[in-house]
Amino acid sequence: MKAFQVVAGYEPAGDQPQAIAALTEGILRGDKFQTLKGITGSGKTFTMAKIIEAVQRPTLVISHNKTLAAQLYREFKNFFPGNAVEYFVSYYDYYQPEAYVPARDLYIEKDAAINDEIDRMRLSATFSLMERRDVIVISTVSCIYGLGLPETYRDMRIHIEKGKPLDPDEFKRKLVSLQYTRNDAVLERGSFRQRGDVFEIFPAYMEEAYRIDLDWDTVDSIRKFNPLTGSVVTDFEELSVYPAKHFVLKEDAVPNAVLRIREQLAGQLEQFKAQGKFLEAERLKTRTEYDIEMLQEMGYCPGIENYSAPIAGRKPGEPPATLFHYFPDDFLLFMDESHVTWPQIGAMYEGDRSRKQNLVDFGFRLPCALDNRPLKITEFEQRLNQVIFVSATPREAETKRSVRIVEQIIRPTGLLDPLISVRPTEGQMEDIYREVKARIGKNERSLILTLTKKMAEDLTDYLGGMGLKVKYIHSEVETIERVEILKGLRAGEFDVLIGINLLREGIDLPEVSFIAILDADKIGFLRSATSLFQIAGRAARNANGEVVMYADSVTPAMKETIEETARRRKLQQRYNEEHGITPQTIRKAVADILVRENETKEETVRTETAALLNSYNPLIAADRKKLIKALEKEMEQYAEELRFEEAALVRDKIEELGGFPATGRKGGAKPAARPSAGKKKA
Repeated sequence: MKAFQVVAGYEPAGDQPQAIAALTEGILRGDKFQTLKGITGSGKTFTMAKIIEAVQRPTLVISHNKTLAAQLYREFKNFFPGNAVEYFVSYYDYYQPEAYVPARDLYIEKDAAINDEIDRMRLSATFSLMERRDVIVISTVSCIYGLGLPETYRDMRIHIEKGKPLDPDEFKRKLVSLQYTRNDAVLERGSFRQRGDVFEIFPAYMEEAYRIDLDWDTVDSIRKFNPLTGSVVTDFEELSVYPAKHFVLKEDAVPNAVLRIREQLAGQLEQFKAQGKFLEAERLKTRTEYDIEMLQEMGYCPGIENYSAPIAGRKPGEPPATLFHYFPDDFLLFMDESHVTWPQIGAMYEGDRSRKQNLVDFGFRLPCALDNRPLKITEFEQRLNQVIFVSATPREAETKRSVRIVEQIIRPTGLLDPLISVRPTEGQMEDIYREVKARIGKNERSLILTLTKKMAEDLTDYLGGMGLKVKYIHSEVETIERVEILKGLRAGEFDVLIGINLLREGIDLPEVSFIAILDADKIGFLRSATSLFQIAGRAARNANGEVVMYADSVTPAMKETIEETARRRKLQQRYNEEHGITPQTIRKAVADILVRENETKEETVRTETAALLNSYNPLIAADRKKLIKALEKEMEQYAEELRFEEAALVRDKIEELGGFPATGRKGGAKPAARPSAGKKKA
């Protein structure tokens, strides 16, 4: 096993050494739950990294949102350049789950736009866990949702060795069973091609491809190469190719799976008929028979995850396999911002269950669809080995479980908690304008926290009209765009960012020196003591950090935040005086948070499009859809380069092919909900 090794230009400082030592000792002693109560800017991520280095365990880091997970991913990648740091979040840019609304007899089909890069990173995470132990996976609560069985994923891999025999026909058949598609024109992720005695495979979990040269039926060489340039990266003596999807099915498992599906179908049909639900029975029979036929012919069907229980042989109610099943038993879990992440995990199951119950009750899905679900909180806890909760404001749920709580109050940079003041709401916009202008003069940034999305958008327009460079961010902004907005704020592309709660936990913005909290005296989750602590923490990475609460009264939550912040400032000032430290604003390079495609992305897009145009069959709907998607990418690329004439020509081609429906969107059109085959419409 390759050892975890932290690479950083500094050593632990402030409260970090004692926190690292205490928590490491607890892990080695076998303590199941511990808490790191670290204030914002105290270097909790570095502390986590040093603990991983000390204990040498495969590690899962769970965060409660994609933006924070992306930031953690980048930080851990920097700390562990020689180890496998992976990213595992939901791969949907857009997701409309399958649903049925009985009151309106309205069936909504599942629709999704999958982010290809994130899909690769998810597969890369499970691939790394199969191949090595020096793995750190940064995840959201996606890790508690069902995946294919790791045993099947591992057993179905194809192992190739140099100098060993390889039957080309058998090899192609196995690749197809692993859900790879053959494409002799363009080598895409998740595809393979054959050129004489040469096979080229582009694994779904990698950024490079493999070239396998045969000498008759013997493997002559195995090389990794860049699929764009063709240049060879390295040679291998042996290689394992893993499935292109997490849900795969062995050929010998199909008959047993189909038998179990048919048994459940028969039971459900009998029940529907006994209840006089003949339409529901016919609907379920038609859909399930079609899926069974697909499984028998292709080993796969749309929505195969809904049959994961009979495929895996699980009994009704048994939890599904998840990312946890891919980790070894001795893995370590860090739950970042645990005061939010723990309750979020607990809430996932019930929401998923209520939606799927309607699908089962009205004949759209078999009852086994209910077992394709997230883990219940009790099941989640059972799968934990050793956990460190990480939060500036841990809740009782975490602290009561913890054997020890380690505080980390002193920042290595000497930075103090921000000054907090309360100002009246009358004239607050004029006051905010003055404060923001003062920060602009110092090349510093500002955040404004509102209570609603509409207010964030309206305030953006208002301040923009006053000549400020301002943007908003909230949950309806796409994941990748959120990352770009935060990067733009740090880079100085604009000066003010307005948001709701996405700006609270863990977002690292050292250029921010001023935070305005509107409606600070309102009672509710967004203005609780926990939320106010987290909001104030965003200004704790800047030596000039200041927080202003705009309110007409002082609530208990505000009072607690102000008093605790004052207590911390005293301790921090005393430490700085004793050690002769002058607070310094954190200086951190503005880098992409997520791994992006290489600089030659535009050439790749145009090469792929040209190949599709040459091989495109207008009579095949799948070909047309694929070509439209490729042309959309090319059009967007031209637009980014300000080559609008070329973009317009591509747009016209898309329209000729039937693209751009009225409800068009990036990644595919959002479908309008349509009526089900109800009684009057049967």
